[in-house]
Amino acid sequence: MIEPVMESAKAGPVVSDVVVTPVTTASEKKEFIAYQYELYKHDPHFVPPLLMERNDFLNPKKNPWLEFGKMQLFLARRHGKIVGRISASEDPRYNEFHDVKVGWFGLFECIDDPAVAQALLGAAEAWVRARGLPQMMGPASFSCNGEWGTLIDGFDSPPVLLMPYNPRYYPKLLEGFGLSKVKDLWSWKIDIQKPVPEKIARIAEKVRAREGIVIRQANLKNWDAEVKRIKDIYNSAWEKNWGFVPMTEREFDHLAKDLKQILVPELTLMAEVNNEAIGFAITLPDANIALKATGNGRLTTFGLPIGLAKLLLATKKIKSGRLAILGIKAGYRKRGIDSVLMLDTFNNCRKQGWWGGDVGWTLEDNDMVNRAIDVFGCERYKTYRVYQKDLDAKAGQRSEGAQA
Repeated sequence: MIEPVMESAKAGPVVSDVVVTPVTTASEKKEFIAYQYELYKHDPHFVPPLLMERNDFLNPKKNPWLEFGKMQLFLARRHGKIVGRISASEDPRYNEFHDVKVGWFGLFECIDDPAVAQALLGAAEAWVRARGLPQMMGPASFSCNGEWGTLIDGFDSPPVLLMPYNPRYYPKLLEGFGLSKVKDLWSWKIDIQKPVPEKIARIAEKVRAREGIVIRQANLKNWDAEVKRIKDIYNSAWEKNWGFVPMTEREFDHLAKDLKQILVPELTLMAEVNNEAIGFAITLPDANIALKATGNGRLTTFGLPIGLAKLLLATKKIKSGRLAILGIKAGYRKRGIDSVLMLDTFNNCRKQGWWGGDVGWTLEDNDMVNRAIDVFGCERYKTYRVYQKDLDAKAGQRSEGAQA
């Protein structure tokens, strides 16, 4: 049986000949994971995640979020064949931090069929209602600290590391269920072979001198100490951002441990003033390029490490990445320090022989950050949408059948 954190639930609604049922066994969880690979097998831009990573993500012993979060997986079938999947979840830390009552849907995958989408989203909504939550948002897997949002433009290229990807028809299916936009997230593309505009570089250097900023590489040999500094800056820098929820110690340490495996010291930068860490920027090699080379998310085939060999070979050829996180501690923002970190990041990427990559995501209404990225010559090329739906007043009362 699936671990207890995956709460039991009654079968979801039946729409036409579509039947939605909760995932309750290990074999059903295996089917849930496998469906994504089946759905995208002919999509040239899909990047298959590692099967072992997907299994760990749904394992309460491996995913720190599942230590406090609640979720349920669902599968949709038509005449016994799987045609879709979805998760419903509740993040008590998010609700407490923002003083709201929100449930989430995520891990949504579906054929291009409104009846299937209605059935899946209806099952997630019923689960959210049963927990007494009057609003549903998503997609999120399972938190805003993971992958979230639905790609609504920029379908002509594969996703970069840790960013979602989906077919073009998903927005239509989600909006057909009554979900509406709550926020758009933007990703930017940059060609670092083009020089940073001279004026911008000159201003960044003036800021460096004026503020006494020292930019250094993170010390990966003493990564635990660096993680503590990054954690302090992270919570300070993002506290007021829309959708932000602080990670637990276990969540942060788990992420830091995973990222350390692919970090490039020259692209993991700390900003200091008077020996105090006040900012950081982390640029990750686009490991999705290597993952795509495996073809099916497996590291072995017929017992042979064929996928692993492909992965290692492709990793050596990566010449692009993603500026995934850049944060400045409160009290030091609006002083141009971000421009110094960006300048050194782009210069160091060029020294690595990279052609460029992705910057993001950013909130659509974070004008200050978006302007700073734009002046560096970045081009907005993908948009991800977070949706919401207000449920009726009955959701304010917990159903008798809901489990705590």
